[in-house]
Amino acid sequence: MKNCIRLILALVIAGVAMSSSRAADPVSHRPNIVILLADDLGYADVGFQGCRDIPTPHIDSLARNGVRCTNGYVSGPYCSPTRAGLLTGRYQQRFGHEFNPSRANKAGDPIGLPLTETTIADRLRKAGYVTGMVGKWHLGEEPQFQPPQRGFDELFGFLAGARPYFSGKGSPILRGAKPVEEHQYLTDAFAREAVAFIENHKAHAFFLYLAFNAVHTPMEATSGRLEKFASISDTRRRTYAAMMSAMDDAVGRVLETLRSNGLEENTLIFFFSDNGGPTMKGTTINGSINAPLRGSKRTTLEGGIRVPFVVQWKGKLPADKVYDRSLIQLDVLPTALAAAGAPADAKLDGVDLVPYLSGKKAGTPHETLYWRFGDQMALRHGDWKIVRYDSAADDGQPGVAAPMKLYNLAADIGEARDLAKVQPDKVKELEAVWQAWNAQLVPPLWGGTGK
Repeated sequence: MKNCIRLILALVIAGVAMSSSRAADPVSHRPNIVILLADDLGYADVGFQGCRDIPTPHIDSLARNGVRCTNGYVSGPYCSPTRAGLLTGRYQQRFGHEFNPSRANKAGDPIGLPLTETTIADRLRKAGYVTGMVGKWHLGEEPQFQPPQRGFDELFGFLAGARPYFSGKGSPILRGAKPVEEHQYLTDAFAREAVAFIENHKAHAFFLYLAFNAVHTPMEATSGRLEKFASISDTRRRTYAAMMSAMDDAVGRVLETLRSNGLEENTLIFFFSDNGGPTMKGTTINGSINAPLRGSKRTTLEGGIRVPFVVQWKGKLPADKVYDRSLIQLDVLPTALAAAGAPADAKLDGVDLVPYLSGKKAGTPHETLYWRFGDQMALRHGDWKIVRYDSAADDGQPGVAAPMKLYNLAADIGEARDLAKVQPDKVKELEAVWQAWNAQLVPPLWGGTGK
């Protein structure tokens, strides 16, 4: 009888051990995934892009320990459309999310990321990940569009496109569905919450979407950081620098938390901006710089759609590598799914970047990239680009698209020499490719002027 009891106890203990092993399996076999998204960041405003007046050591460490993508793009020159493409892995124009949502766009109709779309959080949660979102949402404010209904287990952030950085009026800060009081400077609060999410879920595979509202307006910074940049004479640029410094501090806290918990080498990290800096008239200028690119947020020129872009995955991707082939934020979702061992589907427009960035796969992730933003458009095919952009970039009338132009980006990154008149056949060839893509799209679900 005693031997029988001992056998039963041994089987129970073995079962517990096997159960514990399964619980730990997500950590030992699947990487954590972290997206660090900046808002309205200028192309020239981080150290790894050559910035000298604003130190960004923590963001720069991602480039030093990962792959800096010099031809990294986003699929829209505005906040919400880019986020819609990011979270779905699909050109947002395919499902009508072409402009920023606003209650004023279509009175009485709920507006947000269409419920027909599956998000990266939906997919990773189904694959067994804990999913968390910290920061700015901007994909719909009605309950059905909010992060807890779009695949996120946890939320700390706000739903609108912008809000003050200090406590006061503005879009409520939510923890889940519940409004909370927040008195800390918002970028610091987001860092705190991101660190807490990692600490709380370090024993399980997790997905963290940290969507900063920095460095979007309003221009507000802490006094200590403003003092740090007292040597910058331009007031707006000084505040921008202080806000950048806060975001860099937040990135540093996230990286240190991963490092101190032994998670850094098992974490796939993306850092990029949702669009270029707002630098032209007709935009709410924040003090950003897009050099050497021409154009601004709200345009399909390079300054609106090409962004600082870094991918770090220690041990899987090379360190301090520069990758110069074209890629886009739509690639983040399929890259994350492949890393997680989760299924993708044919509807996705993005691709898994790891084989390209690691050097295991030759060629380019995308021979052709496409943009449509109201009357504005662009197509990049190899080094060639056709573009019809907001005339305000040429000091013309805001909201009116300029005639189509042709640039060779390998020779003219600043889009200064229009070749349309000397190579009309190339324009026709590329426009036909764009029109074929455009024919697959749906009309915008709500209005917008492209401003």
